[in-house]
Amino acid sequence: MEKVTLIATATMGLEALVAREVKDLGYEDVKVENGKVTFTSDVAAIPRANLWLRTADRVKLKVGEFKALTFDELFEKTKSLPWADIIPVHAEFPVIGRSVKSKLFSVSDCQAIVKKAVVESMKKRYKRGWFDENGPLYRIEVALHKDIATLTIDTSGTGLHKRGYRYLHSQAPLKETLAAAIIMLSHWKSDRPFADPFCGSGTIPIEAAMIGQNIAPGFNREFVSEQWHWIGSEHWDRAREEVEDMANYDQPLDILGSDIDHRMVELAQNNAMEAGFGDLISFKQMQVTDFRHKEEYGILIGNPPYGERIGEREEVEKMYQKMGEVFREHLETWSIYILTSHEGFEELYGKRATKKRKLYNGNIKTDYYQFFGPRPPRHPEGSQQ
Repeated sequence: MEKVTLIATATMGLEALVAREVKDLGYEDVKVENGKVTFTSDVAAIPRANLWLRTADRVKLKVGEFKALTFDELFEKTKSLPWADIIPVHAEFPVIGRSVKSKLFSVSDCQAIVKKAVVESMKKRYKRGWFDENGPLYRIEVALHKDIATLTIDTSGTGLHKRGYRYLHSQAPLKETLAAAIIMLSHWKSDRPFADPFCGSGTIPIEAAMIGQNIAPGFNREFVSEQWHWIGSEHWDRAREEVEDMANYDQPLDILGSDIDHRMVELAQNNAMEAGFGDLISFKQMQVTDFRHKEEYGILIGNPPYGERIGEREEVEKMYQKMGEVFREHLETWSIYILTSHEGFEELYGKRATKKRKLYNGNIKTDYYQFFGPRPPRHPEGSQQ
């Protein structure tokens, strides 16, 4: 298989970021739609996209797309796709599905029909009446949207937010993909101090360290398509070599994570060790109102409590108020970025954001408030920074 069409799925609001990442990998045929970024490339893009995409949820191989108004149409058009070119004879190929605003709204029926059609298509090619399904996994998805059926096979396995370093986390952890996204949206550069005063289990500081040293988010995990014979181990080996070559392990970083809860600080330290950043990230127990930093210019990114639980709101609102006062007094030259679902945040914080962006933290609709600080003075070339 020379050319493949891939779909990098994205949380709503992050599509443009995922598209930018895909383009940065050198892929140009990029189409951005709600919840997904589609691009065409050679087979080598499967390992590279899985290893490098920080903000995508998963990478799917697109097998076909067509209009389907009846079950017959869904069956016949699915059957005509080249399944045996992709799925080997012993593979396991379960079918999952979803349907939005489509005539064929019964997901279980659509799944059963697609499964039957794939089996019929493979029977013809492999000249056999039964498949054991005891080999590598090829998970098929039929997604119907406004009567258009898109058939894909998942190349990632576990979602891409699972980086492999967070064995333990807080009750309401921020997904690694969203943490990476809010850092990328801040345009933080590794030569500037970085702080997260609500670090929880350490996700934002760890993702910052990975970005700062250009370490691929997938370097520490496996992907389901590593077992697919037609990709070939040489493509995976080459992609992993590239990951190693591109990493800048010598890049010094000034990253601080703090939290009011000492158990969270301990958890964050353990996760940072697991990710290989035990010595690079500093963690401290303190409340946000005690936050200070010796450096004059830096970036602070926080995902504070939202006050959504009963009885928490008043406390959270007081904290936002005090936080605004402290940051204005002690961090006036810093750029501050806060993610919260609290609609009155700016009023409580005491300042209007330079920019605001809608993002989803799981199912919670949040705003990403961006308060830009002044640009740090430029250092003359050759001088010590």
